[in-house]
Amino acid sequence: MARQEKKKDVVIVGLGWTGSIAGIELAREGLEIVALERGRDQNTVPEFKYPNQIDELKYGVRLENMQKPAQQTVTVRRNGDETALPYRHLGSFLPGNGVGGAGTHWNGLFWRPQAEEMRLRSYVKENWGEGIIPEGMNLGDYPVSYEEMEPYFAHFEKVAGISGQAGNVNGEIREGGNPFEAPRSTEYPMPPMARTYDSAKFHDACKAAGYHPFQAPAGIASTSYVNPYGMQMGPCNYCGFCERYGCYQYSKSSPQTTILDALKRMPNFEYRTHSEVLKVELAADGKTATGVTYWDEAAQEEVFQPADMVILSSYQLNNVHLMLVSGLAAPYDPATGEGVLGKNYAYQMTGGVSLYYRDANFNPFVGTGANGVCIDDFSVNQNDFGKLGFIGGAYWRSGTFNGQPIRSMSLPPGTPSWGAGWKEGIGEWYGHAMSIGAHGSHMSYANNHLDLDPTYRDRHGRPLMRMTFNWQDNDLRMIQYMKTQMEPLAATMQADITKSSFKDIGAQYDVRPYQTTHNTGGHIMSENAREGVVNKYCQSWGQHNVFVMGAGNFVQNTQYNPTGLVGGLAYHTVDAIRTQYLSNPRPLV
Repeated sequence: MARQEKKKDVVIVGLGWTGSIAGIELAREGLEIVALERGRDQNTVPEFKYPNQIDELKYGVRLENMQKPAQQTVTVRRNGDETALPYRHLGSFLPGNGVGGAGTHWNGLFWRPQAEEMRLRSYVKENWGEGIIPEGMNLGDYPVSYEEMEPYFAHFEKVAGISGQAGNVNGEIREGGNPFEAPRSTEYPMPPMARTYDSAKFHDACKAAGYHPFQAPAGIASTSYVNPYGMQMGPCNYCGFCERYGCYQYSKSSPQTTILDALKRMPNFEYRTHSEVLKVELAADGKTATGVTYWDEAAQEEVFQPADMVILSSYQLNNVHLMLVSGLAAPYDPATGEGVLGKNYAYQMTGGVSLYYRDANFNPFVGTGANGVCIDDFSVNQNDFGKLGFIGGAYWRSGTFNGQPIRSMSLPPGTPSWGAGWKEGIGEWYGHAMSIGAHGSHMSYANNHLDLDPTYRDRHGRPLMRMTFNWQDNDLRMIQYMKTQMEPLAATMQADITKSSFKDIGAQYDVRPYQTTHNTGGHIMSENAREGVVNKYCQSWGQHNVFVMGAGNFVQNTQYNPTGLVGGLAYHTVDAIRTQYLSNPRPLV
């Protein structure tokens, strides 16, 4: 029989970005809160202290900050005719593990979605008609608009401490910013980061081509900054250890840098590490949650944590899995279209061009994860879907991200991959390469989904979650279009050698190479309980005291990195809890 803890007002599952936001905002309301985190505790000091954290072999290659597949994984197949097999070695995506979650090891690219992306089905219907939507594409609108979300985006930018140059402030287009972004109410909290040599070359080439370059919006401090919670950030020193690493400099936007130290000081908040939640427990009628059961790793026993409210804020894949094994909604069946939980799993579509210059030295050790100059000239609201034959878009970016010698050794085509020829190639080309990347949207499809695997189980005896996913022609056409536009621009930059890397039509999903940790969907938002799992306030349609946060709420993936939308939705949710739910607990829609 499980040990039982004292009842709390709120139990939070996962203490990453959204769990930290929920914790501090609801603790301010005087609620008694406990957060349960499966992994270890992680603080800037001592866990990320210099020079320990900048160990490329330990963190960049052996992925010390990531979820271990032996602890939790998924099975993967590309279609229903294949047998799904476990994801045993991290490759395509890298979920985080520990306090701070994936917010500790991300690059810091921080975007708001375009307004059109929040109502994409309506946008397509109004401009080209629903006839251009491919069969099997689950194109949808969010149940909340960009205009409703704008104040929450603005607030999250202040909390996270974002550096950038606004391009559209209350409808006024500003030079140097992104002219294609949706209207913003305020400037970014900090000015943009400085340009590196490669991003300056890209900027000049884009200007000459008539495009509209701007500095990437970065969750990295360009100067000293104090956020609304009184948390201090220091200016970045461009060490190049962002992606896969915790920031020792207090410069990268992360829960540690921006929220957690303030939250941990609150007497009505506590958190327990090495506490893996196994199930959300439901009342006899299934209409409310009574708390969660978790595995206490230290005591090696199950524990029941009763609570009046359950907030699921772990990583998207873990949220969906927990909801499936807990029976919080009807599982999605792609054959019939019935059910909602696991529906609309989506990912990201990327490609790019590498350029090699014998006489240019890009000093690759000077960079940041969110460094670079971008253009949005091929973004969702700039593309003629009817003419181009696809729905979607991409932003382009060029800049130095790191010079780590194991992971970031870009070499021209034809260079041997080992031995003396490889060493010779490194000697000739290290520091002489730059890249232009396209980071694109990914639509949701009837066949791309998540469910419980019939064969494989985790260490607690629960079925693993099964991922059925493959690339679709629409998104492959989109990235091929980016290739046709990017290669001519790269040619104007007069490199000695260029190399393109774009997925071809007919490409099959390969789980081995890293692509992005931008897994989305599975517990999507919807206008009604027939179409999704949560309402506009991220409240479960089936259990009104369960709120579910994170990228699992995405109806389809945007062209951008997801953190800005994830955090904005979290603030939207906790505002609804504070102002509408606490005084009268009930379904809010």
